[in-house]
Amino acid sequence: MHLILDLTSPEPLYLQIRDRLVEAIADGRLQPGDQLPSARRLAAEFAVNLHTVLKAYALLEVEGLVHMGRGQRAIVLPRPADDDFRQNWEKRLVTLLAEARARRVPRAEIERTVRTVLDGLNAAPGRVPEGGVSS
Repeated sequence: MHLILDLTSPEPLYLQIRDRLVEAIADGRLQPGDQLPSARRLAAEFAVNLHTVLKAYALLEVEGLVHMGRGQRAIVLPRPADDDFRQNWEKRLVTLLAEARARRVPRAEIERTVRTVLDGLNAAPGRVPEGGVSS
């Protein structure tokens, strides 16, 4: 699995790691039951502090996307969306869309970008179509 971090970004590294792993889960590169790389290995790969990776993993566990057993690697969990998640993601989406509009991104471009991203997630290898069952 290949993750890319932007060391020049103002976004904290632990959030970038979390976000890249969520994207890998969403697009099927990481499947339920897969183990994430060890925190030590990922920290060495990115030349970041071990605690930065552990913070990202802990956040993923709190969000119900992975399980971290004592002394074990984090394992990707199957997790249906719940009401708290849905309310939270809609608030985040509203803020992101509002920021795009405040920066004068045309509505058509926003809609095209959202469709492109969703289509990319749905077309990713290993993805189960919405409402579908994997075989």
